[in-house]
Amino acid sequence: MGAGHAHVLYRDRMSPVHRLPPEVKIMAMVVFTIAVVATPREAFWAFGGYALLILLVAALARIGPGWLATRALIELPFVVFAFALPFLGRGERVHWLGLDLSVDGLYGCWNILAKGTLGVLASLLLAATTTMRDLLLGLDRLRCPQIVTQIATFMLRYLDVLVGEARRMRIARISRGDDPRFLWQLRGFAAGVGALFLRAFERGERVYLAMVARGYQGRMPDAWGGSGAATARHWLVAATVPLTATGMAAAAVVLG
Repeated sequence: MGAGHAHVLYRDRMSPVHRLPPEVKIMAMVVFTIAVVATPREAFWAFGGYALLILLVAALARIGPGWLATRALIELPFVVFAFALPFLGRGERVHWLGLDLSVDGLYGCWNILAKGTLGVLASLLLAATTTMRDLLLGLDRLRCPQIVTQIATFMLRYLDVLVGEARRMRIARISRGDDPRFLWQLRGFAAGVGALFLRAFERGERVYLAMVARGYQGRMPDAWGGSGAATARHWLVAATVPLTATGMAAAAVVLG
């Protein structure tokens, strides 16, 4: 359970951001995101400032803007609706390149795109500078409910096991003449998924009984290891970005 695990988004670098304890990075990302969401949509300058803060942190963490831009494309399916708002919105209209657009819809589109993109970029920076194991460690130090961190820990530990087992089952089906590309063989695929679920359930039961036999009483032992808990200096350093973002958001509300 204590084996180290990274993930596909983690970038192994030697940087001041990577060396920060995970709990301070999690809190910094959460406060930064709240400040972005609380900013009025008309405060264009504030969103530009947030983007500069993200670029600054990315530079300190040695994460290239190209890497961030490529991974940020994951948000595209979730913001497609935003592009329909200028056409569906009501109220004052403007004409641009022959298009009749709603002013309120344009603001709504900008609001979703700007805040969604900044939130995704902040999350990507957190994932790129913190391993999955350290993220769980940070959540545990922030007093996240034990049941949540334990479920996530087991999921992380056995994900590779389940993926490997699913791969072996697929190879076994193909070796027996099954071809999952054909629609009429969907029944075999569904049966394989059901068998994998039963195997995972039975494995979980055996692991739980083994844990109880070894004294498990609802809480995992403190065997995380990893970096030490955050000091006051760590919190002050990590607070620079979220406090700056909070100041921008407050100024945008006052000037708004």
